[in-house]
Amino acid sequence: MISQEKQQELLEKFDPEAATRKLAGIMGWVVFFGLLAFSLFQLYTSIFGVLTAQLQRSIHLGFALALIFLLFPARKKNLRAKKVAWYDLLLALIAVAVGAYWPLMIDELVNRVGRLTPTDFYIGIAAILLVLEATRRTVGLPITIIAALFMTYALYGPYMPGFLAHRGLDLESLVQTMFFTTEGILGTPLGVSSTFIFLFLLFGAFLVKTGVGQYFNDLAVAVAGKSTGGPAKVAIFSSALQGTISGSSVANVVTSGSFTIPMMKKLGYRKEFAGAVEAAASTGGQLMPPIMGAAAFLMVEFIGGGITYWDIAKAATIPALLYFTGIWIMTHFEAKRVGLRGLKDEEMPNRKEVLKKIYLLLPILIVIILMVSGMSIMRAALWSILSTIIVSAFNKATRIGFKDAIDALVDGARTALSVAAATAAAGIIVGVVTKTGLGLKLANGLLDLSGGYLIPTLMLTMLAAIVLGMGSPTTANYVITSTIAAPAIILLGVPDLSAHLFVFYFGIIADITPPVALAAFAAAGVSGGEPLRTGVNSAKLAIAAFIIPYMFVLSPQLLMIDTTWYELIWVVFTAISGMLAIGAGIIGYWLRKLQWWERVLGIVGGIMLIYPEGMTDIIGLGIFILVVALQILVKDKGEAGPKPAKS
Repeated sequence: MISQEKQQELLEKFDPEAATRKLAGIMGWVVFFGLLAFSLFQLYTSIFGVLTAQLQRSIHLGFALALIFLLFPARKKNLRAKKVAWYDLLLALIAVAVGAYWPLMIDELVNRVGRLTPTDFYIGIAAILLVLEATRRTVGLPITIIAALFMTYALYGPYMPGFLAHRGLDLESLVQTMFFTTEGILGTPLGVSSTFIFLFLLFGAFLVKTGVGQYFNDLAVAVAGKSTGGPAKVAIFSSALQGTISGSSVANVVTSGSFTIPMMKKLGYRKEFAGAVEAAASTGGQLMPPIMGAAAFLMVEFIGGGITYWDIAKAATIPALLYFTGIWIMTHFEAKRVGLRGLKDEEMPNRKEVLKKIYLLLPILIVIILMVSGMSIMRAALWSILSTIIVSAFNKATRIGFKDAIDALVDGARTALSVAAATAAAGIIVGVVTKTGLGLKLANGLLDLSGGYLIPTLMLTMLAAIVLGMGSPTTANYVITSTIAAPAIILLGVPDLSAHLFVFYFGIIADITPPVALAAFAAAGVSGGEPLRTGVNSAKLAIAAFIIPYMFVLSPQLLMIDTTWYELIWVVFTAISGMLAIGAGIIGYWLRKLQWWERVLGIVGGIMLIYPEGMTDIIGLGIFILVVALQILVKDKGEAGPKPAKS
């Protein structure tokens, strides 16, 4: 297992959200109490009632911006500095003023709606610039550049070519939209950050304090450790569970990967393959209900129409299970191919001791029950936090004391900073799209480019989501693609939920898609493997994630939309069979080593099984049976037996 220092080094290198100053002294206490106050404000409003939209969101933004400038240096080379630069202190003070402006001036701002005073104008300008700089520091340059380009588009509309042209906004109108309405920075994305997302991040912080993260690893080893290639399956199982408490693919890789990757290497998995298993599984954590990535909470607001978070989580359940099934299948075939064993008895944890701590999963079960019962997301999150504290008291080792509770409040707020910045920047993009009508223009342009056909439209949308996802967090990626690309898919008759989950999926798997695959690169840092090769391997293992979104667009039954149990069972059966055949074809092993033409047959048959049509299912099933029969009847003419791979 790698050291905590190494884990932190990898997080700082591959995850901008983790690259914070380690402050001490007076400034350390200022940040500590600032983070604590941030969490207490959020808890207070969730218990006693959320403030009006402008007040709730501006205070949330003010807290986040001020703390970002104190914690995140302007340049990474200043990360080890013990002091906060004077200009960061100045920016933090301006951020406080920006956050306090709405609460202090709300009566006047409401009365003169649409008319800005010079002070309003300069505060609005400051808010825009602070959001852009805070976003650059916390989540990187790409999303910052995209937000700036969108504002440039808003200002210079008349000079844009072709269908992109519009009347244009003057600077005052742009500032008005960005900070003095709920269509820009203070829009829906930040609104979701200031309510649902913050509380679930807090829930995750409390779960960490109980030691549930380590328990996920122990439970995974107890369940899958002794099976063929056990450590890889442990990585898949534990990472799926870790995704419940971690909203970051990179953080998931570094925390659970520090335990699983060395174990895989020890048993004989290649470095690149071991890192790829962890990267693919960790990235899928955001796809796994009941608590998915932060963008899933945004989806509730963006789809509207009375849809609840539970509707989204329920719809995402089967695709998520298929995703992890696909990775499980391929790691199993790889283990069989190279002759890897499972863990020995002496390497396994005591199952009785592991099962004694099963109560640690109760808070997650409680969240599911509360959401199924129809309770609001915020109330469900509050009760889940309380249940975590109660459940932790069952055992002295997991008990959350006063100090642990304070630390959880601080850690939760720290995690929320980057989300607040990203959603504020996403609000800029949404504001421009709304004000200029760009969304419909781009949707129509996308349809023209694809000829109005569904599959080409889906492929173009997939490419856009992956490219955007390579340089921006999932939340911002989802906001952009759901505003611009999802409407094009919906115009072709696809259900709203299918279209939004489509862009959500591809935004997430950008983390394991070369050439910029941050989760895979972080895994390579743990395994010692070659980063790009690790990325290629992780994309191969996660092949299901590139197929499943097409499946649920073409066959919404997979999302349990307008379906019967018979149809659902058949779709799941053919999907799993298809992934079994594709996995064997990619790895080159099934019941025995496959010849090249058998691999091609397996992949073709698998794709036909996955494509949701009666005729393709029948042909695919025929090919599936043929490949299995060939393996049974025709002996392998290759080497006598598999040889363990060298690490």
